[in-house]
Amino acid sequence: MPNYVVGHKIPDSDSICSAIALAYLKTTLGEETVPARLGELSPETLFILDKFGFEQPQLKTNYAGESLYIVDHSERTQGPDDIDDATILGIVDHHKLGDITTSTPLEIWVRPVGCTNTIIKMMYDFHHIEIPQNIAAAMMCAILSDTVIFKSPTCTTADIKCVEALAEIAGIENPSELGMEMFKVKSAVEGTPIRDLVLRDFKDFDMNGNLVGIGQLEVIDLAIFDEMKADLAADIAKLKAEGNRHSVLLLLTDIMKEGSELLVVSDHNDLAKAAYGKPTENGKVWLDGVLSRKKQVVPPLQEVFS
Repeated sequence: MPNYVVGHKIPDSDSICSAIALAYLKTTLGEETVPARLGELSPETLFILDKFGFEQPQLKTNYAGESLYIVDHSERTQGPDDIDDATILGIVDHHKLGDITTSTPLEIWVRPVGCTNTIIKMMYDFHHIEIPQNIAAAMMCAILSDTVIFKSPTCTTADIKCVEALAEIAGIENPSELGMEMFKVKSAVEGTPIRDLVLRDFKDFDMNGNLVGIGQLEVIDLAIFDEMKADLAADIAKLKAEGNRHSVLLLLTDIMKEGSELLVVSDHNDLAKAAYGKPTENGKVWLDGVLSRKKQVVPPLQEVFS
């Protein structure tokens, strides 16, 4: 029976490309491992898989009795619902350490870098395993996505060096040009149902017993949302009520202006002012320089709830 690799619910490109890359590495090392996913894929991820000839990883939501590796998260709220009934073999992640626990020893690779695929590149190097050309390309794309083409404050020298090395393996001369092509795919939101946009890159966090949902939409021009912003705000309010959440936040990130407009619905009187020092006006506020949910949005929120 094979092992599995799976990322978080509502998977992004890093989760999917990490699952593919780690499954190949583990299988090459003699441990039959299959990439899987917990949900449907975003347009950007589908673009990457199609461009480099990958099939979608298996959609698998139940893992009771299975052995698996967790990538791109270590939060119980973001993993399989039956994770307590599975054997966790390892965690590879670049976020804060979450609340997943195990009853047996496990392999853990957690590094403060911009992308899980950067860590997996380190794992390939550690084991002296050659990375196939198409997997190198997918890993490179995931790093470009997560680091917002190196603009994110989460980006490190390690991420940049990994992109350079992976681009050479993949035979890609201009990674940044490909990164912009990916973000143009992300920015094509017209005609997409509002709920699909809200959930395109959405994560739930347990903050001291309070469920907080945070979504993010990264585009190359925030004006794309002008005519749908009211509908987005209304939908996150519905999402809050449906999921019994304390708060729901949606980051509308402009990668060219390097900032985000934050839409907020919360039981807190003014969560944005408490967390970021700026009050909301009609449920929204501009946060200059804020590109990273992981580094710039989640930590201040946790301080408010602690």
